[in-house]
Amino acid sequence: MALMDRRLFLALAAATPLFPLAAHACVALQPLVEEAESLQPLETLLVAQRGTVIAAQGYRGHAPDQPKNIKSASKSVISAMVGMAIERGMLDGVDQRIAPLLRSDLPQDPDPLMEEITIGHLLSMQAGLGRTSGPNYGRWVSSGNWVRAALAMPFEARPGEGMLYSTGSTHLLSAILTRAGGRSSLSLARDWFGPLEGFAITGWDRDPQGVYLGGNQMAMTPRSLLSFGELYRRDGLNAAGERLLPARWIAESWTPRTRSRFNGDGYGYGWFLRRIGGEEVRYGWGYGGQMVYVVPGREMTVVMTSDDSIPSARTGHRSDLHDLLARILAAC
Repeated sequence: MALMDRRLFLALAAATPLFPLAAHACVALQPLVEEAESLQPLETLLVAQRGTVIAAQGYRGHAPDQPKNIKSASKSVISAMVGMAIERGMLDGVDQRIAPLLRSDLPQDPDPLMEEITIGHLLSMQAGLGRTSGPNYGRWVSSGNWVRAALAMPFEARPGEGMLYSTGSTHLLSAILTRAGGRSSLSLARDWFGPLEGFAITGWDRDPQGVYLGGNQMAMTPRSLLSFGELYRRDGLNAAGERLLPARWIAESWTPRTRSRFNGDGYGYGWFLRRIGGEEVRYGWGYGGQMVYVVPGREMTVVMTSDDSIPSARTGHRSDLHDLLARILAAC
């Protein structure tokens, strides 16, 4: 590593007191940090173990303290907020039906299946409604009312059956949080995550009605995303030991409820579940390769951010990131 790069590495790692850089931790990791630059879309890499950052690196002019659109990794943030709302009594629980909460936006003659959709179905992508992601995403966000458009999608499965990955489902959760909380999702997030050291949402798109987009177009720094992952690694506690999220909610979120037909990984409440490098890994994944990995067995949280203008699945970049994580686990 060049002298200037090494100074940048140390400066960035020391910039956030929450995550001090270990002086001699996992020496075998540093060559991997340098080699990771060969992954052209990769922009930042952060690794924390037992609450200490042991690697913090930016590539090609990017840095861990620069805001980044985390894309669908924000679905994990929405899931946490639902757990917080349930704990506060704002929502009844995952079995609560959504139709009464969104009655004013239901189609005029809704399919009877609409009455069966629960909050849990939205969290696990099992609502049964047609997808608003993938090829349908552009048409959906071009509509005049994203909540109504998501609810108007035809049913492709019965609620509770197969996984239909859809940003519309998490956007409905954002709308539910807004109505139940009496204020915007962003306002709720700033309040509820306020005690989480290093966490901040720096930007977030809204729909035409002003509802913040649940599950996409959320900006935060990679360090902030690392702080969020650490909240889950610590079973819902911040670094000061204050409980922000029930441990049982994390266990429920990491319980496999369905499986992705695209990558074969399990899916809980806003988290993918996969075995990597011999360890059970829970991860949030955003378009282009915005990743937050939590590896409970190693007390480790890893964040990787990438160019968000190109896909990561069909290009093989997502697999490269999984492989990089496996090498990190082998090194540490």
